[in-house]
Amino acid sequence: MKNLFAKLAATAALSTLMFAAPASADPDRGELLRDANHTVNELRRDPAFGTARTMLQDAKAIYIVPKLVKGGFIFGAEGGDGVLLRRTGRGWSTPKFYGMGSASFGLQAGLEQAELVFIINSDRALRGIESGNFKLGANAGVTVVTLSGGAEGATTARGGDIVVWTSATGAYGGLTFNGSVISPDKDENAVPATGPEAQELRKNLASL
Repeated sequence: MKNLFAKLAATAALSTLMFAAPASADPDRGELLRDANHTVNELRRDPAFGTARTMLQDAKAIYIVPKLVKGGFIFGAEGGDGVLLRRTGRGWSTPKFYGMGSASFGLQAGLEQAELVFIINSDRALRGIESGNFKLGANAGVTVVTLSGGAEGATTARGGDIVVWTSATGAYGGLTFNGSVISPDKDENAVPATGPEAQELRKNLASL
């Protein structure tokens, strides 16, 4: 898991020939799973989630990034580690570990941290992510919709292959995801995550 964000940010940056600064050391996966569980609790309490909760009943998978960091001055980078769980009947699969990173350029200042939840509604979107190095906004036929506040936003967002909930506020507000790359962490995924943190996350998701 270590340095995965840095690699992803650098990959996204190649298209614009910029340097993406690496993030600090990644947490171990037990901490990541606990953070993901905290994000599910935040999602549960957010009125903006509203009736979008019903989307999870038919979702193919869910991808949770508890700490996406976006910041910089002139040059910007964003990224974080996350967990992907597939829908299995009424429950959820063993978590898999995926990193997300991108790079941007502009008059940027400050630092922002956000929680993200990607509700993956179609097989083609899930296949794209699981195939590795999935780039949002670049895969033909896959639509990404940001969940807006209230029930009306939840209903509108239902049509997306991927629906994104975010807690982001502040200087960056209204995060965009075009150009973001999602890639599996092969080292971490070599050993199944079956410990108590993974079981708690699966249980919490099942109760939504």
